[in-house]
Amino acid sequence: MPPTKLPESGNPLVFLDITLGGEPLGRIQIELFRDVVPKTAENFRQFCTGESKNSAGRPQGYKGSKFHRIIPNFMCQGGDFLNNDGSGSTCIWGYKSFEDENFTLKHDQPGLLSMANAGPNTNGSQFFITTVPTPFLDNKHVVFGKVVDGMDVVKKMEATKTGYAAPDRPNLDVVISQCGEM
Repeated sequence: MPPTKLPESGNPLVFLDITLGGEPLGRIQIELFRDVVPKTAENFRQFCTGESKNSAGRPQGYKGSKFHRIIPNFMCQGGDFLNNDGSGSTCIWGYKSFEDENFTLKHDQPGLLSMANAGPNTNGSQFFITTVPTPFLDNKHVVFGKVVDGMDVVKKMEATKTGYAAPDRPNLDVVISQCGEM
C-alpha cells in the first residue's frame, strides 16, 4: 500500500473503516475542508479521533456507529452514535447542535461530505456522503469534505439492500468499525 498523501491544502485527512454485516467492506478517506468551514470540519474530525468527550468525560464518536439511512442515487447517512437510528445528535461543544457555518461549497458531485440536519442551524454529529450531484441541497446543508479515496466502498454501501426494518434502513448493519485522522 503506498504511503498516504496528505492534501496540499493542509486540510485534515480522516478515514472511516466500514463493515457490512460484520464483514470488512473497506476504507473511505475524506479530506475535511477546514480552510472553508473550520468549525464544521473540526466537529467531524474530533468525532473521528475520539477526542470529543461527553458530559461524563467519556470519549464519544463515530467508532462503532451505523449508517442508518441509505438511499440509492442520493446518499448514505450516518453519525448518530447516540441511538444509531437517526434520532440522536450532539456536537463537540457539549450541546445538541450548532449553526450553519456557510454554504460556500455546493453539492455538485458524488463523494461530498455534508451535514445532515433538521432545518437551519441544527448541525450536530449526523452527516451524509453524496453518491450523485444533489444541487437541491445547496444552501440547506453544509458541505465540509470530500471522499479522496474509497468511493468504491461508498458505492458498495449504496448498493446494500434496505427496507426490512424501516424504509431506507440497511437490512445488514453498515458500521464504522474504526476511524481516525491520517
